Parts: sequence; structure tokens; C-alpha cells
Amino acid sequence: MSNQRQQKPTLTGQRFKTRKRDEKERFDPSQFQESIIQGLNQTGTDLEAVAKFLDASGAKLDYRRYAETLFDILVAGGMLAPGGTLSEDVTPTEFCLFKAQEDIETMQAYAQVFNKLIRRYKYLEKGFEEEIKKLLLFLKGFTESERNKLAMLTGILLANGNLSASILSSLFNENLVKEGVSACFAVKLFKSWLSEKDISSVATSLRKVGMDNRLMELFPANKRSCEHFSKYFTDAGLKEISDFARNQQSIGARKELQKELQEQMARGDPLKDIIAYVREEMKKNNISEQTMIGLIWLSVMSSVEWNKKEELVTEQAIKLLKQYSPLLKAFTSQGLSELTLLLKIQEYCYDNIHFMKAFQKIVVLLYKADVLSEEAILKWYNEGHVTKGKSVFLEQMKKFVEWLKNAEEVSSVLEIRVCIM
Repeated sequence: MSNQRQQKPTLTGQRFKTRKRDEKERFDPSQFQESIIQGLNQTGTDLEAVAKFLDASGAKLDYRRYAETLFDILVAGGMLAPGGTLSEDVTPTEFCLFKAQEDIETMQAYAQVFNKLIRRYKYLEKGFEEEIKKLLLFLKGFTESERNKLAMLTGILLANGNLSASILSSLFNENLVKEGVSACFAVKLFKSWLSEKDISSVATSLRKVGMDNRLMELFPANKRSCEHFSKYFTDAGLKEISDFARNQQSIGARKELQKELQEQMARGDPLKDIIAYVREEMKKNNISEQTMIGLIWLSVMSSVEWNKKEELVTEQAIKLLKQYSPLLKAFTSQGLSELTLLLKIQEYCYDNIHFMKAFQKIVVLLYKADVLSEEAILKWYNEGHVTKGKSVFLEQMKKFVEWLKNAEEVSSVLEIRVCIM
């Protein structure tokens, strides 16, 4: 017998067991489409039943994988081909948004269906926004009635917070803008939105995503003016949107103006040239003197780097304001403008703690330079001031105000004596 152990036979090759999760399932939206369409055909026009069907189907069907198909069916009745035409793979359902009645009540009911679905399956939120962006790009492929329904639904969903206003970027597509589709769609959308929320809510949503300054892009470049925009939306019964756009343009113009003012001051441009530029911009952008004096004050105070020491900052401010007092004087021709300037000075000195003790000296300087009148100062002191630093600044101004009142009384006595003589 051999002492060596007998070698056991070994199998060549290896078998790997494939995990189920590693198997790639074939993307086949057709079967998913058939299941959804069949369910919608059974529920019919009962939108409560539709919502329940969609809620239950999410447990059996892969909504995450076929989100685009799901939303295509709910909106258009079937899968959409590029451009917005219905795919011919299957007979579309008649029970969808595009086949519904064209009225706000029906659209509100459909909005509830989408709201319930997305609240139940949160992962559909992003896919739904992408779907709406896509549908907006397909607008030319839809009928006028279909576009109207989509606009109303989108407005309601924006009002309810189911969509971000960033989806409006699709309306700036060149082809849609050129043919007037974007502006027409926007009218319906904003009417629907404003039927649910007020203009301040709409404005907040637009500002949140930077859409507040882009509404002019709904029109071709040759019609992209505030006048055209205002007339178009006012004629459509949307004066709130027209006024909002005008206000936004004015804010934009003021920001640009302030930036240019600061650059002119940094270059040391002559004051007469700066004054001429400001007057021209006021006329061009319809900016009031009260608004302008506030911009000039901020521009002047932003034109230097301030000393950090409180005892030196007052001296620095007086020197700067002496230099620019002719500029301030040019735009305080009205009592209301003077009061506006006083309030701006009060707010600035309060917000910048190093200037708290400088308030009285600044006001006296501007009084001596004929920028501020005694009437404006007394009005500010008696009733026109704001609460910011009120007690500190009123105390600082007390002696000067008393002097003004005494001077006024002496002047009145002298005038009476002259009249008697």
C-alpha cells in the first residue's frame, strides 16, 4: 500500500450565483403604460377614484423607473414622442388632463390628483418638475385648448408650492418666444396663479429662483421693452404683473445707476458732469427726486473706506460731505427730498455704529451748505424721524433745534418791524 494520500479530484471552472439586484431589468415602458391606461379607463372621470388608483398602483408598479411615462399619460393620455405628439404604441386614454373640461374648477381638481400623488411618493417630485419643463418645450405640438389647460394647471401648482418657478425657464425657448406662444401661455398661467395667491406671493416665488428679472424674455428681442410688456399684460387683464415688471426694471436701473455713480466718484469726475448724468437717468428711468437722493447718499458714503476709530470717522465724513454737498444740493429741491435725506442719514448713522456721534455734525454741515432747510430739520425733529436711534439723535439735535427756533422767532420780529416802518 502506498503511504501517499489519494488526491481528490477537483472540478474545473466556477459557478457564480447572480444576485437578483444585479440583474438589469429591461426598460420597457409599454407594459407600464398599458397598466396605467387600463386603470384610468376603469376609474373614468371620478378624480377621487383616479387618486386612489394611483396611490395603490405605486406599490405594484415601478413609478421611480417610469415617472416620465406616468406623467405623460396623466397629462396627454399616453406616452409623448419628441415634439409633443402621442406615441402610436397604444390607444391613449380619454381620461387625462388634455381631454378634461377647460375650466379652473376642473384644473384645481386635477392639481389635487398630482398633489396627492407627489405627497405619497416624494421621489416623484424632481421627475414631475422635469416633466413640466419638457411639456412647456412641447407647447407648439399641443392644441390651443391643451395649452390653456396646461397653463391653468401649472399656475395652480405654482401657487400651491408643488412646483418651483424655475420651470418657467422653458418658456424662454427661442422658437416659442418668436411665435408668441410663450407670452400667450404666460398670460393664462399668471391668471391661474393669481386666482390662488396675491401678487406679493407670486413675486416672492419668482425672486427666489431669479425669475423676477427675466420676464421680458417672454418677448422677442425687438419687443423686449417695458412699454410693450406693460401694454401686453395690462390689455390681458394682468396689471399686477405689468406693475411688478415695471418695478423690477426700475430696481435694476437703480442698481446700475448706483454702480455707475460710484465709478464716476472713484475716477474723480467733475460734479457738474455727475449731476448732468444723474438728471438724464432720472428722466430716462422715471426716477423721483426722493428715490434719487437716497441713491446719491449711499453712493457718496460707499465711495471711501472708513476709518475704524470713532473719533476720526466724523472728521473724515465731514470732509467727504463738504466735497459732495453741491451734488446733494442739486437733488434736494423739494421738502420731501430733504426729509428723505435726513431719514437716510439717521438710518446710516444707526446701522454703522462708528457714526452714532456724527449725526448732529453731518446735519449742521448740510444745513450750512444749503442742502437741508430749517423747515425740513424741524419737521424731522418733531414728527418725521424713524425709531432707529431716535432718543440718541433727538438728544444730539436738541440744542441746534432750539437755536433754529430762536433764530426763526428773531427773524419774524425783524420782519414785523420792517413792515411797521
